[in-house]
Amino acid sequence: MDNGVKGLVILGSTGSIGRQTLDVVRSFPDRFSVIGLAAGRNTDLLVQQVNEFSPSLVCCTAPCPELEDLPANGRRWVSLEEMVCHPDVDVVMMATVGKVGLEPTLAALRQGKTVALSNKEVIVAAGELVMAEARRSKGSLLPVDSEPSAIWQCLRGEDSVSRLILTASGGPFRERPLDELADVTPEEALKHPTWSMGNKITIDSSTLMNKGFEVIESHHLFDIPYDQIDVVVHPQSAVHSLVEFTDGSIKAQIGPTDMRLPIQYALTYPERWHNSQTPRMGPLAQMQFTFYELDTPRYPCFGLAVDAGKKGGTYPAVLSAADEVAVNLFLERRIGFTDIFKVVERVLDMHTPVYNPSLEEILAADQWARDAAAG
Repeated sequence: MDNGVKGLVILGSTGSIGRQTLDVVRSFPDRFSVIGLAAGRNTDLLVQQVNEFSPSLVCCTAPCPELEDLPANGRRWVSLEEMVCHPDVDVVMMATVGKVGLEPTLAALRQGKTVALSNKEVIVAAGELVMAEARRSKGSLLPVDSEPSAIWQCLRGEDSVSRLILTASGGPFRERPLDELADVTPEEALKHPTWSMGNKITIDSSTLMNKGFEVIESHHLFDIPYDQIDVVVHPQSAVHSLVEFTDGSIKAQIGPTDMRLPIQYALTYPERWHNSQTPRMGPLAQMQFTFYELDTPRYPCFGLAVDAGKKGGTYPAVLSAADEVAVNLFLERRIGFTDIFKVVERVLDMHTPVYNPSLEEILAADQWARDAAAG
């Protein structure tokens, strides 16, 4: 858009990242214009958001008759792909979960849009395809996840990277006896010790599947070999990630556990804007920064994810889809906490991979994995 105003669409506007993105927009009402909002089943909140931000484009997977009674103001119902490709759109916030974000991400990149990517499953499932499209097009792919965003910030203006160091809180069960993990309830798993996130990523954080996803994500986003990506446990979650360079120096990105910060960085890049609504760290002298080696036997999902990433082909797509189904089964109390790993492992063991897959083959592998995990 003109006059220094960025045209923004938010896919997943009613989810955790979507809501916090709109918080950032509220802090800068003259710098952003919300062109489109897309949501899933939370139609009540979507109606409120449409009333407040008056987008011209709306998408909702669930029936939403309430919006038919709102003043039209030129509003149109569109598909996700049509929304992200609109000529007034400068930035696409991809705040969905799962494969629903894959095709809109590719469509936006083809049109030269900036994609602020919170949906890590897009890169996990189709990293080679997505990064190839980003290289071919004039579009930009900017990470929103806290840890990849931290690495991106540390790498700015740098080269000669020796290794990436992702941090993990260790989740709510870092010190729970292993023989008690089978009895973990959804309510317990949803109590993350440092972050407030949506249900899917919170469960993935408790199993450390999300950290395996972030290793895969970082491998593709920053073109770093897997053997140069490490993970350490940092319970305070203040150091979001680190980068070591070939001269032995290390840069760390430190900040509050508030997703509005990486969201705003992606939306305002290459600038940093002052926002009085976001928190500050406080005196460093009062803080503790402790780091521990990752106890991999405690987190079998992490090893499963990294192994699938290294195998490549359609394995990561199967990993992502099977995990999504397994997490839902756990939240519905149909399987136990430790069964999440067992379901995903079983599906990966059953899979016959396709290497150098097309988009159609990735989507087919995703659907096969969902069926296999649910069976």
